[in-house]
Amino acid sequence: MLVLVAPGQGAQTPGFLTPWLELPGAADRVAAWSDAIGLDLLHYGTQADADAIRDTAVAQPLLVAAGILSAAALGDINPGAVAGHSVGEITAAAFAGVLDDTAALGLVRKRGLAMADAAAVTETGMAALLGGDPETSVAHLEKLGLTPANINGAGQIVAAGTLEQLAALAEDKPEGVRKVIPLKVAGAFHTRHMAPAVETLATAAAALSPADPKIPYVSNKDGGTVASGAEVLERLVGQVANPVRWDLCMETFKELGVTALVEVCPGGTLTGLAKRALPGVATLALKTPDDLDAARALLAEHAGA
Repeated sequence: MLVLVAPGQGAQTPGFLTPWLELPGAADRVAAWSDAIGLDLLHYGTQADADAIRDTAVAQPLLVAAGILSAAALGDINPGAVAGHSVGEITAAAFAGVLDDTAALGLVRKRGLAMADAAAVTETGMAALLGGDPETSVAHLEKLGLTPANINGAGQIVAAGTLEQLAALAEDKPEGVRKVIPLKVAGAFHTRHMAPAVETLATAAAALSPADPKIPYVSNKDGGTVASGAEVLERLVGQVANPVRWDLCMETFKELGVTALVEVCPGGTLTGLAKRALPGVATLALKTPDDLDAARALLAEHAGA
């Protein structure tokens, strides 16, 4: 059984979309999406610098576009389940047929703008904790007023809060934590600081007509498999201000009998977590079109094509 997964914010790097645009029809497709959402994805995916694509309002649509484009390049595929980390959940909703590509990109454009506005209210950020006991770390974060915004499994938790709270964390790490690494993101995502974005996203979601997933859709909320398109949308809205439980998603992959995992462009983060948390599971990250043949072979072996 193969799971197709999509990464979240922070996975983007300058120029990462460039090689994908050389595929037949890709540039035209991305240009049409750019026109539809009022954002030049071609420019940001090929020419913009790291600071420009760190902007939440840019990064989120860019990641969803890259994920949809790279998955389409695999051809007619049949994964056993789909999931995405944070904004990658919108990419996964497109994979599962809950939203068409244009609707997914329209929703993520509004999500990115709303979260950027929320992040501008207070100076906030995020930092990854490597190592340590999860229960001990979560208790320590709460003592400092921080939120465990991403519980990723494989010994990784991401803390989110004000810059002052994160500075206190750097000076006072939880017992057993080897490292605290500041993340290059523009706010404290998946916390109460994002509450203003929830209402905006709920209004945008209410205008959509979701279909039920054609492929089992595993949710960040609790690792549950969601069968209703309306519930997928409801969870996408609430997820903005609530923690990502990628650890529980990986537990669900195990229960489903996962044997392989492919991460769409810009892959690497989730395959890294899977290598540590899902021993024995074959993993592949789609970084450039050069990875497509190996991914197709993995899909043929573990999912059927």
